[in-house]
Amino acid sequence: QVQLVESGGGLVQAGGSLRLSCAASGRTFSYYTMGWFRQAPGKEREFVCVITWSGGNTYYADFVKGRFTISRDNAKNTASYLQMNSLKPEDTAVYYCAAAPRYTNSRSEQDYDYWGQGTQVTVSS
Repeated sequence: QVQLVESGGGLVQAGGSLRLSCAASGRTFSYYTMGWFRQAPGKEREFVCVITWSGGNTYYADFVKGRFTISRDNAKNTASYLQMNSLKPEDTAVYYCAAAPRYTNSRSEQDYDYWGQGTQVTVSS
């Protein structure tokens, strides 16, 4: 059974940093594209960033460019990391890890087959 579990969320002041992790089990995720999405209260879930299976290609939503960095370590059980710097109150959301068993740079959640349960990130002003 495929399982993704996010961790690392919490409460941080504006300008601070957090590092989210996505632990994977049930498959060899080395050949999966890994994405991060987020959902703020009262809003639809939105794309944040994606990293292809080799780690050679990354894509970001404009609102996180230069502040967030996605990475992966295919040698470990952690499918993906999301380093978030210079956090803003508008970054407050539940952050979800997602996996697609194919090469893709899709920003559409429909293209991802597996999802974690989410981790809450709250940025205070």
